This record gives sequence, structure tokens and C-alpha cells, in this order.
Amino acid sequence: MFGFRNLQRTDTVNGVEKLRDALAQAEAVVIGAGAGLSTSAGFVYSGERFQKYFHDFAEKYHFTDMYSGGFYPYDTPEEHWAYWSRYIWLNRYTPAPKPVYEDLLALVKDKDYFVLTTNVDHQFQKAGFDKKRLFYMQGDYGLFQCSEPCCRKIYDNEEIVRQMVEQQHDMRVPSELVPHCPVCGKPMSMNLRADATFVEDEGWHAAAARYSEFLHRHENCKTLFLELGTGYNTPTIVKYSFWRMTNQWPDATYACINMGEAYAPREIERKAICINADIGGVLESFVCSSKSDMVLPKK
Repeated sequence: MFGFRNLQRTDTVNGVEKLRDALAQAEAVVIGAGAGLSTSAGFVYSGERFQKYFHDFAEKYHFTDMYSGGFYPYDTPEEHWAYWSRYIWLNRYTPAPKPVYEDLLALVKDKDYFVLTTNVDHQFQKAGFDKKRLFYMQGDYGLFQCSEPCCRKIYDNEEIVRQMVEQQHDMRVPSELVPHCPVCGKPMSMNLRADATFVEDEGWHAAAARYSEFLHRHENCKTLFLELGTGYNTPTIVKYSFWRMTNQWPDATYACINMGEAYAPREIERKAICINADIGGVLESFVCSSKSDMVLPKK
């Protein structure tokens, strides 16, 4: 239905004002978040941050970013988990460098909202978003699963990852820390949607059902679809579905904030708000504006 040749953009200044109005009028907000949101919060996977924490791996294997290191076929599981434990700890368990997620929560906390995200860094829940209003479509850095998988179970990994980070030496973890499935004994893997082995457990399906119910309940309401930092790795999950629902729902508005990549198809041009700017900067301006609008009681 939508073609790339029909993409339309709006200027940032007018877009911010339009988004402010759309938020005020919205009866429901559906947030669709991609990697660009976490990048804006400081989770950068290359450059200085990569060199600071993975310089030894970079020197040995010559990759230049965390993603490449994550796919590297290491010779031993001890080295594999030395890399991955650092990766997980840095991007899942350490605090976000910037309060972008907290600023987003401040905007929608008094709204009827739901979050659909392809991010796997758990930042929404860490920032205080209601767990029952989150659907982590692609998994979570904080979870292990059987690599087979022999069962539809997932396992929290914080404690074992902490031990791996603390006890690794010469780019290897102790062999006794290499995780194995408690059911069948085969190696554990990350609960990330990389292939058909991804485990969708009961919690995943419950979140999917809550998201579906939320959409059904607000189909005829003034609904704001707020897309933040999604690209074209998995566009069908957030971007295309938001475009489709905005086009079909009578009172829906589509808004996209993404540095250099905010656009919408011509079919929903009159219902779209596109802001080509840093997500964190835009959200911060909203929060600061809200605080300045507060009227303090007289003494």
C-alpha cells in the first residue's frame, strides 16, 4: 500500500508543536521503539564506548563495534561468554548514560499507553514503565534459554553474568561458569530473536495478548502512534504496522522522532508528524516545557 516514493517529511519546529497538541488530545498513546531510542540514551555500540570496554577483543579480532563481536565464532565457549557477559552487563544492567527513557515516561505516565519495542536492553522497565504495558517483541539481554531449545523456558541471567564479568581472565570465563540448560544439559544461548530457535514463553504470549487487546480497545479513540528510533531492520513490527493502523483508524495520528529518518507515506500525510531530530533532545524540551508551565501555589 505504501511506497517509498511517496514519503513525506515535515520540519522539526512545526512538528514539535504538532506533537505537543497531539499528546494533549490523545486518549491513548502507542509507543513503538527501536534502537535509535537507546542510542539517544547513550547506548552506543561503537567508537569510544566500544574501545573502552572491548579493546582487547578489538585488538585480537579486528572488529570495530559490539554487534560484530556478538556474531563472531569464538573458538571456545569460555571466550564466547567472556565477550557476551561484558556485552550484557554493559547494555542491560548498567544505568543509561542519559535520562531519555525517564523523560519519555514523564510524557505518557498520565495517559493510557502501551509500548511495543524491538529493543532488548530492558530500559523501559528500568525507567519505571508499567511491566503490564510493555511488549518486548525480540527478547531480552537479561534472559537465557536452551540453545536447542528443549523446552519453552527462559532464565534470568543477572547473577551468572555478574560472576562471568568479575571472574574472567585473559578474555575467558572459568569453565564452570559456562551456562548449560538445567533441563537437558545442552549449552545455553541468549533469548534473542536471531533465528527459529527463539523461545516465546508464556510471558511473551501474555504480553502479545495485552498489546492486541489494547489496540482493539482503542481502535475508535483518539490514538497517537508514537514511533521512536526505528529503522528498516524489522520495519514490519513497528513502522509498517503503525502506518497501516494510522491509515485505517478514523482518529489516529502518527508521529515519528528519528534523527534524519523521520518520514511518513503520502497516504497518511495529513495525519502524520515527522521530527528529524535527536529523540532525547526533543523529549527533554517537552519535559522542561511542562515544568515551566506549572503554576506554583501562592504562599
